[in-house]
Amino acid sequence: MTIHANGNGGTAAARSRYPGEVQARNVTPLSFRVNGKIVERSVRLGDSVKAGQTLARLDPGDYDKNAASAQAQYDAAQHRYQFAKQQLDRDTAQAQANLIARAQLEQTQDAYASAAAQRAQAQQQLALAQDQRRYTQLVADHAGVITAENADTGQNVQAGQAVYQLAWTGEVDVVSDLPEAAIAGLHTGDTAEVTLAALPGRKYAARLRELAAAADPQSRTWRAKLTLEHPDTDVRLGMTADIAFAAAPQPNASASFTVPATALFHDGTAPAIWVVHAPDNVLQLRRVSIASYGARTVTLTGGLQDGERIVLQGVHTVHAGQQVHPVAPLHPEDFAS
Repeated sequence: MTIHANGNGGTAAARSRYPGEVQARNVTPLSFRVNGKIVERSVRLGDSVKAGQTLARLDPGDYDKNAASAQAQYDAAQHRYQFAKQQLDRDTAQAQANLIARAQLEQTQDAYASAAAQRAQAQQQLALAQDQRRYTQLVADHAGVITAENADTGQNVQAGQAVYQLAWTGEVDVVSDLPEAAIAGLHTGDTAEVTLAALPGRKYAARLRELAAAADPQSRTWRAKLTLEHPDTDVRLGMTADIAFAAAPQPNASASFTVPATALFHDGTAPAIWVVHAPDNVLQLRRVSIASYGARTVTLTGGLQDGERIVLQGVHTVHAGQQVHPVAPLHPEDFAS
């Protein structure tokens, strides 16, 4: 049995809708740069924080001792340096008056250079110890909202272990995972209209900022990130969004065709249909792109021409090159009921 594939034309702008979620443009885990035991947490899940605000503290006892030890070593090195410099000044003056041997002056110069190097080393060790003591305080680098808590007071944590997750204040994205059929006509910079289930009646303009270069290996979808333009204060992270992409009119765009699901076959892993080639009525297997699935129908884009005949039923019993006898064409309402 065959059917005419009558297209709906391709000059009008297509509008596809997909679900999404509101997310912050930048989300970073916050962690201490040193090991230790958390003795205080100043913020909780959902709190807003400012740049430079202290969020948590580690027990600083060991780091205070290290800093004090480094300070003492630096003081000792500084004293030795001052003594070596005084000795160098005396020996230099005596050497100019030929009161000491040249070898003695060289030994004094060597002692001075060694004392200067030891002082520089002690100074760097002191700076490092002071930095480590300062790192016992977890400070927010940017203003934002705490979106996750990963460690609690009293817990021992390692350097780099996430304690909080911070969503930066500023630009807001709408993220959606798109099927393969949706990405062919999308490009970075395309516009979209976003509506939020929590804010009925409001519409927001968005622009496609990033489209994944490859599909997710599990879901086989492509992640799209759209920048929400001019979001108001009512837009909250995690809200469910509905994204409507507006494709530009394309006079030469391929028409779409609605056919019964029984006409769908496959060519390897790709969807395909049997097309009756005129005028000899010989079957050809042709790959197609699927735009959407209905209860008993599928909508195809690409692979068909308006007015062509296809096999409606028995697609598993025919083969390429087989000659068939076409019957009168059906209409979509004949197989949609």
